[in-house]
Amino acid sequence: MRQVLCRKYGERLPGLPAPPLPGSMGQDIFENVSAKAWAEWQSVQTMLINERHLSLFEPDARRFLSDQMKRFLANEPYEMPSGYVPPDEPGDDT
Repeated sequence: MRQVLCRKYGERLPGLPAPPLPGSMGQDIFENVSAKAWAEWQSVQTMLINERHLSLFEPDARRFLSDQMKRFLANEPYEMPSGYVPPDEPGDDT
């Protein structure tokens, strides 16, 4: 299985089988984001779309999600859905 140095987790993890988006952004994610981090982003993205009633036909909604995705994958502060609790890390007993 293909491994990448995941930008979000800072460790080598299994990568995606193919770029998840077209263009340079998709290639960057393919090369630098693990499948685990991408799956977590997809879950957060779905919650944001539902909670904020976003329409992906609207350019502002797409820009918002793109910005939040970049922040999430870079471990920067991002808009969290209300009630969202990030998944526990293995060995995290808090």
